[in-house]
Amino acid sequence: MDSEVKEEIPLHEEFILCCGVETQVLKCGPWTDLINDQSATRPKLLIFIITGNPGFCAFYVPFIKALYSVTNKRFPIWAISHAGHAMLPKDKKILPTSEDPNAQEVKDVYGLCGQVEHKLAFLRTHVPKDMKLVLIGHSIGCYMSLQILKLAPELPIIRSILLFPTIERMSESRNGRIATPLLCWFR
Repeated sequence: MDSEVKEEIPLHEEFILCCGVETQVLKCGPWTDLINDQSATRPKLLIFIITGNPGFCAFYVPFIKALYSVTNKRFPIWAISHAGHAMLPKDKKILPTSEDPNAQEVKDVYGLCGQVEHKLAFLRTHVPKDMKLVLIGHSIGCYMSLQILKLAPELPIIRSILLFPTIERMSESRNGRIATPLLCWFR
């Protein structure tokens, strides 16, 4: 029965350019364009998921649908991939969007600080300024959520939920001492 209900839940996949990089966005619910929707039925709250690594949204589909069901389908739930972590399928096109002309170019959009700026640019461009936000970060997405709270106090974030956070001193852990030099070399 649950699987039948979950199949009826509307899930919309988009590929947009954000900070000049292909970005996958999954949107659960009937609200795919909150900026241009001025109707009275437009929700007042957006639940926004910042993924952990490997940074693509498909991993979160069951969670997104379950969260949408649990909130009685009252709020849109969006998840964003990390910049450069999701490839555009051959049968899809990048949606034309209006990037914020005042947005500054992100120097290293693929680095950790650049990924934070990528999420901020998306929120500032695609979410109405008066829409309340609940940020849900998973793993490294928790760190990004905390940085967003620090860097953008003007955003109307009412909650930040951290799921299995990677916040600090990751490189000092046993696995981090092994992985950090290797990852730095690959980069």
